[in-house]
Amino acid sequence: MNIKTPAWRTLALTSLVSCLLLGCEQDATTESVAKKPRPAPVVETATVEERFVVDEIDAIGTLQANESVVISAAVTEPVASVNFVDGQQVKKGDVLVTLTSDEQAAELAESEANLADAERQLKRIKSIGKNLASKSDIDAAQAKVDATKGQLSAIKARLADRLVTAPFDGVLGFRQVSVGALVTPGTEITTLDDISIVKLDFTVPEVFLGKVHTQSLVSGTSPAWAGQIFEGRVASIDSRVDPSTRAIQVRAEIANADHKLLPGMLINVTLFSDQYPALVVAESAVIQSGSRASLYVVKDDNSVELRNVTIAKRMPGQVVLSEGVERGDTIVVDGTLNLSPGMKVRVLGEEQSSLARESDSSNIHSS
Repeated sequence: MNIKTPAWRTLALTSLVSCLLLGCEQDATTESVAKKPRPAPVVETATVEERFVVDEIDAIGTLQANESVVISAAVTEPVASVNFVDGQQVKKGDVLVTLTSDEQAAELAESEANLADAERQLKRIKSIGKNLASKSDIDAAQAKVDATKGQLSAIKARLADRLVTAPFDGVLGFRQVSVGALVTPGTEITTLDDISIVKLDFTVPEVFLGKVHTQSLVSGTSPAWAGQIFEGRVASIDSRVDPSTRAIQVRAEIANADHKLLPGMLINVTLFSDQYPALVVAESAVIQSGSRASLYVVKDDNSVELRNVTIAKRMPGQVVLSEGVERGDTIVVDGTLNLSPGMKVRVLGEEQSSLARESDSSNIHSS
């Protein structure tokens, strides 16, 4: 007697067997994945190098002209003519203003005539001969010539005072007088600045006094000329420290042939002082945890060691280390977040070379 099994029971039994078999396969796959070792992380490394480092001292300075003067008259006279315009470049000796000098001109003509007459008298007396002209007559004539020459020189000096000239090469400021104005000694006519070289005055704390030397290099930037750097050298250091600020004044000189820098401008100064060899690493290699700094050093077996380091100085994108590493050490500069001490790593460049070698090997076998 044949007993037929219901179709639904046969389907259920088949599904149960399939699920059991599938579950076993998944467990085996999961166990296989769990047992597979995790690949070593890929990191980028660099070698610790010794470089010359220059200490930098930042300050704020003010520019002054190399030479600067307020042009004024030496005498009281009306202005006869003005021979310059605002901002004009002048040379030493150029006449800027002429004052009225009619009286002195007349005196000069009279003195010149008197001198000519005195010289003729002296010449005539000398031509008579020693027998007819006494020595006293000759001496008196000579004295008159000398006195007239002295008067002539004095008149010429007074005439020169009526000419206001440039004492040195430079650039003039605004004109402050007009023709006909009565000027007196001390009246400002204009200003004159020699800005072919500008002086940069700034102060540094006294603790840096031992690091500042004449001829030290300085660089400056100005908001007026964004992106441009002006370089110069320390010309002199003040002989005193300000007791109220405990700072010392330093003066540098900057060449300014294009006249971009003007007296009174504010300059952000960087003073480059001592130069010394030091170990320099990329800033990205340093792991900062509170006040403690450390980095990973790659050992010969490609494992990493976490070392504490001492930072001596920070620079843009780099740090100077005084302790913790040695010249030639290989350190991790990128990929430190995935590391822990003792972990094996793959170096970025070496990993790419290894992949290339494997690819070449595969191509050879396939061919």
